[in-house]
Amino acid sequence: MSWIQKLYETYEQCASRRDSLDSGALLEPICHTSQQAHIEVSLDDNGRFLRAHVIPKGQGVTLVPCTEASVGRAGSKPVNHPLCDKLQYLAGDFIKYGGVVTSGFAGEPAEPHKIYLSLLSAWANSSFAHPKIIAIQTYVQDGNLVGDLVREKILPINEDEQLLAEWAGDKKEAPAIFGIMPNGNPPDGAVIRWRVETPGEPLPETWKDQSLIDAWIGFYTSQKDNKGLCLVTGDSLSLAEQHPSKLRHGADKAKFISSNDTSGFTFRGRFIDADQACGVGFEVTQKAHNALRWLIDSKRKQAYRNGDQAIVAWTVSGKRIPAPTDNSFELFGVETDGPDTRQLQQVRQGDAGQAFGRRLAMLLAGYRAELGSTNEVMVMGLDSATPGRMAMTYYRELDHTEFLDRIEAWHRDYAWHQNYSKDIKFVGAPAPRDIAEAAFRRLDENLRKATVERLLPCIIDSQKIPRDLVESTVRRASNRVGLEYWEWEKYLGIACALFSGYHKERGYQMALELNRTSRDYLYGRLLAIAESIEKFALDMTKESRDTSAAKLMQRFADHPNSTWRNIELSLIPYKSRLRSRAPGFLYARERQLDEVTCLFQGDDFMDERKLSGEFLLGYHCQRQALRTKPETEQDENIEATVAETN
Repeated sequence: MSWIQKLYETYEQCASRRDSLDSGALLEPICHTSQQAHIEVSLDDNGRFLRAHVIPKGQGVTLVPCTEASVGRAGSKPVNHPLCDKLQYLAGDFIKYGGVVTSGFAGEPAEPHKIYLSLLSAWANSSFAHPKIIAIQTYVQDGNLVGDLVREKILPINEDEQLLAEWAGDKKEAPAIFGIMPNGNPPDGAVIRWRVETPGEPLPETWKDQSLIDAWIGFYTSQKDNKGLCLVTGDSLSLAEQHPSKLRHGADKAKFISSNDTSGFTFRGRFIDADQACGVGFEVTQKAHNALRWLIDSKRKQAYRNGDQAIVAWTVSGKRIPAPTDNSFELFGVETDGPDTRQLQQVRQGDAGQAFGRRLAMLLAGYRAELGSTNEVMVMGLDSATPGRMAMTYYRELDHTEFLDRIEAWHRDYAWHQNYSKDIKFVGAPAPRDIAEAAFRRLDENLRKATVERLLPCIIDSQKIPRDLVESTVRRASNRVGLEYWEWEKYLGIACALFSGYHKERGYQMALELNRTSRDYLYGRLLAIAESIEKFALDMTKESRDTSAAKLMQRFADHPNSTWRNIELSLIPYKSRLRSRAPGFLYARERQLDEVTCLFQGDDFMDERKLSGEFLLGYHCQRQALRTKPETEQDENIEATVAETN
């Protein structure tokens, strides 16, 4: 239960901080939940109706009081919230206007309203009463909510004074309520929120009134009498009867802790009741789940989200830390055209890796200074196999120094030149989601989630990356057929990063290693030089098509020696063209081909064995080296050639 204890401590330390408001994500108080409201009703302090209006899209998320039962309600077990909810609970004249009550109520049609009014009245008549609650209770007792909304032209009715379920006329003339109801639901399912305007009171919104929020917390907790041992704190507390859901989004029904199966073997056989199996204090579980909901909220941009999967790293103090699922570009948070990014792209020879390492060390040194010496880091992975059950797929607790060391090791060991698009080029490590895409390209959500889960221990636990992922990315980068150019460039950088990191003991560099004489590396260099010759000749005549090296890359990886002979023969007409138009360029490339060929040892050049991913490193580094200086020379040669032809 250490995970729930850490979340509880996180809530206690972060509840008073305001950064949640700055990011748009709310660290909710206990006994409250967020609800999407559709209609806002304003009353005076005596409970008289003033006005109402439809809430525009994007402004309806409302903090509302709730009970354990209401926050975890399902369609088959409807339970109302105590203050803001659907019309069937709040409106005494709901049935009169033809409203349809949700199935699940065994009594008369007006039962939902009676249950709502009973709870609201109990609150209003208690020692935790609030003036706004008394005003709302007075109004609700009159039972005219739907009638007032009809008069305000919020809810449309037909000739029989029955609520319209859909609009049959011109959509441009449709009432605003039809435009904000989700999934085309009828207006009788609209959620109401309250405003109470009191003279001299600057805050009429009930969902923003802290005194009202505290009043409901005091009233509801005073009703709890289920005392028992809390397994998190070790104290005797009021135990939770139900544990919260809605962790990942408003419609999320999956729960971490559930014991509603009283007829099966969830706890029966060892324990008499569920609390003996897992007793958690009501306040503890509320705060812990609220903290987790806050941490993985997409507005905070702290957690990795992929469908039902969520991965988040945090400290109890709430201080920002690097996300383990980010690539290096996201880790640094630089702009696409920032000076640091351009500088790393332009660094030549062996300085690229060193420059990246220095930047990485400086960034993480800043995190270390901010975190201090007492912060522990938690990393949690969530997923749900079924709609009602949440699983913790990964959990680790680490000292912040150890966590940052492992993040640094991942980004350092798997760093390479990455080319994701025209605007995103960087030196660093790819993200797990990018690796999954490079390994399998068109993959479904389950395969992506499984791959990310496999890679998480490689980052957090410093485990070696699975070999099958390395080989799969190498195969994908070697087969350019069917790939867009930008896709192949992205996969090539990822494949090089994984292979060099998997074999980090070999000490591969990001720059061209002229003294590395391994067979696979040299064959990769030959392929890059051959491609450069043909590409230069095609550019001179403004032909846009793949080179022979690009077309035969997959076959070259499987049968290097025989395929190289085919590539050499295909270069003959291009060499003839260049010999008359750009002799200096051709001479330099032929000299490079001879130099590389002479570096092969023994019978390595004639060896027909399949190439490993090392040939991609040689290819990528040789290509980078050819692009650094000769670009200007190529431009001059082209201009000279054009001048001669004219």
